[in-house]
Amino acid sequence: MNETYLYPWSARDAGERGELAMWRASHQANIACKQAIEAAIRQDFDGMRLKPDCAESVIAEYGFRRVNFVLANTLQEKDYDGRFSPANKEWAKQFFVPPDDGHNPSFCVESHPAVLDGFIDEARQAYQALGLFGPEYCAGDRWELDYTGKVLVLSPDTLKESCWSQQNQLWYAHDGFGCSPHAIGRSIRCTCLGDGEMTRWNRTEFVGALDERYLPDWAAQKLAELRGQEQEQSDSPTIGDMELLR
Repeated sequence: MNETYLYPWSARDAGERGELAMWRASHQANIACKQAIEAAIRQDFDGMRLKPDCAESVIAEYGFRRVNFVLANTLQEKDYDGRFSPANKEWAKQFFVPPDDGHNPSFCVESHPAVLDGFIDEARQAYQALGLFGPEYCAGDRWELDYTGKVLVLSPDTLKESCWSQQNQLWYAHDGFGCSPHAIGRSIRCTCLGDGEMTRWNRTEFVGALDERYLPDWAAQKLAELRGQEQEQSDSPTIGDMELLR
């Protein structure tokens, strides 16, 4: 996969930040991705329909982040075109593409809109097939909720795409200042329900606390184990308690 960093700001912003080299590399990758989409459509459109796996090779080469970014830019640039479905136009609005009239048109896909709309459908379906958790699976107000003892959903943006899975997204929050929504500290000590790794994440790296109605069976089993261990520890007498019993 092309792992060039997807630069999230405009060329002007990059100049002010002293990051033009990063922007330039990302912009060139955006253009290459756009060209790859056009080439895949030319190859896989038979004049009547698009092959079902047309988007797969482009996603494998450039990743979901960049493919989605390039497609969202295209739809935002061509919002006036009625040949794109309303659902795909709404989908594109969730992505922030920094205004940059001098550069954004250069990675706008120029394939026939009706055919490109089918490609976008395929790319969206491939992403949905990953089964990743988003804010729509979370409960409560993330800005006000205490995270202690909750199952938290790690944002996919925090992970490499090779690690995108439910197993890597779900973390049990033990403690830390970041559990409190208004504490100055942001760190949360938590355990991955997928592999049992314990580490610390920043509160802002989670999209929220999972509504446990959506908890997979494998995660529910691990969660029960962790909560059971915590209960045993809290029930065990401390050194101070033992001194009082003597």
